Amino acid sequence: MKTIYLVRHAKSDWGNAHTTDFDRALNDRGMKSAPLMASLLKKKKVVPELIISSPANRALTTAELFCEILGYQKEQIQKRIEIYEGGTRQLLKIVHEIDNCFETAMLFGHNPTITQFSNLLAGNHLENMVTCGVVRIDMKVKSWNDAASDTGQLVWYEFPKKHHSAD
Repeated sequence: MKTIYLVRHAKSDWGNAHTTDFDRALNDRGMKSAPLMASLLKKKKVVPELIISSPANRALTTAELFCEILGYQKEQIQKRIEIYEGGTRQLLKIVHEIDNCFETAMLFGHNPTITQFSNLLAGNHLENMVTCGVVRIDMKVKSWNDAASDTGQLVWYEFPKKHHSAD
């Protein structure tokens, strides 16, 4: 069995019209909700063996905040531009390329693709994964390369407002 955690980046700042979409930073709410969610995962004993993130500022910052709490070395984050630029096919290709020595992986990305990818893997129908939302999907596969539509089961979906308002 393989377990993947899909994380939508935390709330970002739309305040500066001169900042590109790629470079947008997290806003105050995002800077609070990412550590909140990472702490929740730590309480759930989540220990990602591999973290892969979009290199966009808001996603990478979210991943780095999770790393601080989960004890993962930030320098080990794999950055994949396809997460930012692509769709579910590109995410599935990234998952297929994960080394089978890893049983758990965490992927940080963007909507609508991250929600669509969760729905693809688990056959569930999340309408919209909220900012800093996290899903755990257990896949009954021996190899990451076997991940495909409906090979996983949504174990849980956590998000900041479910536990404490990050506002």
